[in-house]
Amino acid sequence: MNTISACTIDVRQIAPFKRHGLIFAQLDALPAGEALQLINDHDPRPLRDQIDLQWPGQYGFSYLESGPSLWRLEIRKAASPVKARAGSCCSGGCCG
Repeated sequence: MNTISACTIDVRQIAPFKRHGLIFAQLDALPAGEALQLINDHDPRPLRDQIDLQWPGQYGFSYLESGPSLWRLEIRKAASPVKARAGSCCSGGCCG
């Protein structure tokens, strides 16, 4: 597993009402294939659920540390989908 992250957000240092907005903005700006590391004082499961609802299948999650007092989570943006090749009617070029 690659644990090198594009950025790290320690949400323990951020006011609770600002956390999710900051995290969502960082995720949205994250280049495809890159990751951010989230540090928290509790399991960020509700955040994971929100991310899965807002961006289904676009982010992978890996727990690097699982409490009880410190949680570190790597959130990796999926690689860009394959783009259609020039002269092809679909992304895979496998049309009948």
